[in-house]
Amino acid sequence: MTSSLPNLDGLLAEGVSGRGVLVRSDLNVPLDDGGEITDPGRITASVPTLKALLDAGAKVVVAAHLGRPKNGADPKLSLAPVAAALGERLGRHVQLAGDVVGSDALARAEGLTEGDILLLENVRFDPRETSKDDGERLALAGQLAELVSPGGAFVSDGFGVVHRKQASVYDVATLLPHYAGTLVAKEIEVLEKLTSSTTRPYAVVLGGSKVSDKLGVIESLATKADSIVIGGGMCFTFLAAHGLSVGTSLLETEMIDTCRRLSETYADVLRLPVDIVVAEKFAADSPPETVAADRIPEGKMGLDIGPESVRRFAALLSNAETVFWNGPMGVFEFPAFAAGTKGVAEAVAAATGKGAFTVVGGGDSAAAVRALGIAEADFSHISTGGGASLEYLEGKTLPGIEVLGRPQPS
Repeated sequence: MTSSLPNLDGLLAEGVSGRGVLVRSDLNVPLDDGGEITDPGRITASVPTLKALLDAGAKVVVAAHLGRPKNGADPKLSLAPVAAALGERLGRHVQLAGDVVGSDALARAEGLTEGDILLLENVRFDPRETSKDDGERLALAGQLAELVSPGGAFVSDGFGVVHRKQASVYDVATLLPHYAGTLVAKEIEVLEKLTSSTTRPYAVVLGGSKVSDKLGVIESLATKADSIVIGGGMCFTFLAAHGLSVGTSLLETEMIDTCRRLSETYADVLRLPVDIVVAEKFAADSPPETVAADRIPEGKMGLDIGPESVRRFAALLSNAETVFWNGPMGVFEFPAFAAGTKGVAEAVAAATGKGAFTVVGGGDSAAAVRALGIAEADFSHISTGGGASLEYLEGKTLPGIEVLGRPQPS
């Protein structure tokens, strides 16, 4: 697919000096209560495409979002800290517009010269961005395109949003000559490898809180993978499906029958934890206790997989030639409940060292790798888009990718 998509190299070959280029980046980074960025991974990942355009003399306008603002502009979700962090990494000033497509954005865009960059304010401050009404989204897309007109181009480089049919992701590509950025092209190349030319044994590690979020990818990969390791909060619904008590652990009761069916159908593929680290409450200072997976006490909740589970999962991963990991094994933000995630991450990294092709599937998994101090170079690829990765692996059409394959607008 990537070979058929128009890409950044093609745009650069055409020439962008003095030309307006709208880039959809994924700068949706986590902030702490004080508004400080806690994991700049997505900002760092956006730099190569932006730097290539700026160095070639483009006038770059960046559209991005932060969080999920509910009622228009929300000062807590301003891209101001992102603009500062992006500027540090690019080594140049990043202007921040005071609006999305209003008078300030338009004036600043018109004032750009070669090698200048403008970041629009959080594009989701405009409700048309995520509207289900095609006309509303197209109207916003038209105003975004106007910021780089005449002669403008669109570069899609926000992989974390390509599974969304939104104005700055999908509709704007119907109005401007469009290209896949370096990041998007690389992500699709990696996912194509996971779905079409996988070297076996192929191991999948799935964590996170909900089975419902991972159901599609479990069903899709269970016929392709040699083993699927289940951890995180979602493992308790599987344990319950086996008739085990899970105490006060996270549980999707409506998914128990589904997990029972999956466990029966793919008994030779699915692997569940054999021990669990439990506590009385969801708190960093709640004393941890390791128990067998079939001995979770009433009144206690599982917050991590136990050391024996880590050992078994690591032994399984040590033989893999391909590994896809999405979702932490426990509440890695609490040190007492981070050992499971760290152990699995180290096992995946060790597999890389032995020559395996390893992919960390974005979101919390990528954040965990950085938070736990494991080098990103220890993995073949760390994705920036967990949801987009999962939907691609499920076989779903990603609107933001599909539109890039369409003929260029005249």
